[in-house]
Amino acid sequence: MAGTAGTPGTPRVLRAMNDRAALDLLLEHGPLSRTRIGKLTGLSKPTASQLLARLEAAGLVLAGGTTEGRPGPGAQLYEVNPAAAYAAGLDVTPGRILAAVADATGRTVGRHELPTPGRRAATPVVQQVTDALDGAVKAAGLARTDVHRLVIGTPGAFDPGTGRLRYASHLPGWHSPALLDELAAALPMPVEYENDVNLAAVAEQRLGAARDHEDFVLLWNQEGLGAALVLGGRLHRGWTGGAGEVGFLPVPGAPLVRKVSRTGSGGFQELAGSQALPGLARELGVTDVPPGSHPEVAAALVARAAQADDDPHRRLLQTYATRLATGLASLVSVLDPELVVLSGTSLTAGGEALRDLVQDELEELAASRPRLAVADVTEHPVLRGALESALATTRDEVFDTSR
Repeated sequence: MAGTAGTPGTPRVLRAMNDRAALDLLLEHGPLSRTRIGKLTGLSKPTASQLLARLEAAGLVLAGGTTEGRPGPGAQLYEVNPAAAYAAGLDVTPGRILAAVADATGRTVGRHELPTPGRRAATPVVQQVTDALDGAVKAAGLARTDVHRLVIGTPGAFDPGTGRLRYASHLPGWHSPALLDELAAALPMPVEYENDVNLAAVAEQRLGAARDHEDFVLLWNQEGLGAALVLGGRLHRGWTGGAGEVGFLPVPGAPLVRKVSRTGSGGFQELAGSQALPGLARELGVTDVPPGSHPEVAAALVARAAQADDDPHRRLLQTYATRLATGLASLVSVLDPELVVLSGTSLTAGGEALRDLVQDELEELAASRPRLAVADVTEHPVLRGALESALATTRDEVFDTSR
C-alpha cells in the first residue's frame, strides 16, 4: 500500500490509510465485526484489532451489539460514532431557508424551516442564516459550536472573483459585496457556498441515480430551470460560477431575449420552465388547471398528465417533453455526457412516462444519446446535497488519524 507524497510508506501514513478504509466501510455497510473488517480490508486479525482499538480510543468508532444466529458466541460489532462530528446544510430560496444538521453517519438529527421576509423587510441575511442554523442545531440538541462545517446552497452562484452572488436577482438581500465576510464573522465554523442545482447533483452522485457515473448532467426544473455539470467526477462551475445557468439558453420556439441577466428570463426558461406549464396546459385544452404558485401547479399538471388518458393531457406531456429535449439537445451535443438526470418537482412528477418521451425526442434531436434517468433523491435534494458536501470535507478532517 502506497503512502502520500513526501512520506511514502511510513507506518503512520499506512495506519491512517487503513483507519480511513475501515471507517468508510463502516459508513457503507453499517456495523461490522473485526473479522469482517479484516476480510474487507485485507488486514490480519491482530492488525484489525489494533485498528479498531485505535479508532475506539479516538472516539471515532463505538462497540455496539454482537452477531447472532451463528454457532458459538456472537462477535462484537463496531460502528462509526455518530457524535464524532456534525455538519450542517442550508437550502435557500426566496421564500424560506431550510436548515438541517447531520451526524458523522449522515443521519439528519435536526431540521428547521425559517420563512424569509419579502423584498421590503429589514431582517439582515446574516440574521436569517444564523436563525435558521440555530433552529436546526436546537432541534438536534446541540450547540452552534458542535457543528464542524456549514454548506449553504442558493440559486445562482457566488462569483469567485468578486464574492458577489450572480444569476439570482430574485433572491433579495444576498447581493451585498460584504455578505461573505459578514457571514464568516458571525459563524464559528467554516462556511462554503454552492449553487442549489449543483448540490442536487451532489446528492444524486452520492446517493441516487448518478452513483458510479463520472460524466453526467442534472437538469433541474422547479422554481427555476437550470443544470449541473459533472465532468470527470467533479462539478464544473465555470469561470464566474455560472456554468449550468441554462434557463438563459436561447432555444428554437422561444423569443430571443436580450440582457437576460437583467430581466431574469431567457429562451429555455420561457419555453420549458415550470411557470410556462399552466399557460401551455390551457392552450392545449386542459380545463382544470389548479390555482397556486407555479412550481406546485406545474408539478400537479405534469403528474396528472403522466397518468391521464385523455387527449389534452397526452398532448401536454408530449409537448413538454419536446420542449425539454429542445434545450437538452444543445447541452448533450456539447458535453456528450453518459447520463442525464431529471430532477426538480416539475420533472420528477412525470416519472418514467415523461422520461421515456424526453428520451425519444432527444434521440431525434441530438447525435449524442445519453441515458436519461429520473432522480432518486426527491425529498429536499438541495438540502441533502448540502449535507453530503459538508460531511465529505468534515469526514476528511475528523477521520484523519495521521496527525
